[in-house]
Amino acid sequence: MGKTYERIDGRLRDFIESQSIFFTATAPLSGDGTVNLSPKGLVGSFAVLDEQTVAYLDFAGSNAETVSHLRENGRITLMWCAFQGPPNIVRIHGHGEPVFRDDPRFEDLLTHFPDIDPTSHGLRAVIVVTANLVRDTCGYAVPFMAYEGDRDLHRKRFEREDDDSLGRYFEKKEHIATSLDGLPGLPLPLPPPSLQGDTPTP
Repeated sequence: MGKTYERIDGRLRDFIESQSIFFTATAPLSGDGTVNLSPKGLVGSFAVLDEQTVAYLDFAGSNAETVSHLRENGRITLMWCAFQGPPNIVRIHGHGEPVFRDDPRFEDLLTHFPDIDPTSHGLRAVIVVTANLVRDTCGYAVPFMAYEGDRDLHRKRFEREDDDSLGRYFEKKEHIATSLDGLPGLPLPLPPPSLQGDTPTP
């Protein structure tokens, strides 16, 4: 039987933070819009900010569906599965917000991710999620799988990019500035990271 939690703490937090992969699900408001489901790896790119709030780093990729959906409606579900040890599935249903590089909150948020170099992965935004509902379920049908390590391909691809070349990369991709359904995606041109106290670019 599933259990509902009021806070992200204790064993629940320990379980979430010990997983090497999680999944995000978002969708546009349109009834015929494209539902998006994404795996998120790279150890150190996820953080629990407090008992109701989590965040993860949004790195370079070939689309920006999650960013687009969050800009439109904010709905998001995060899911973790136990692939080792006792069976368990945890979901956080909540409201997400992409905090972009020119936002005055950006630099402070990065301090929550000390175990990864975000510049090596083409960091686009920090996704902050406020939990509305936190539940776990049994996970009895989830298979055992062993974590062997992160792939280094993403870092090798994007560590050679600077802000200018990364911006050009994004501008060439069809579904970065707009989603598959035509919603606004990542703001381009790519802004430089803000300094504390700067005013965000409109």
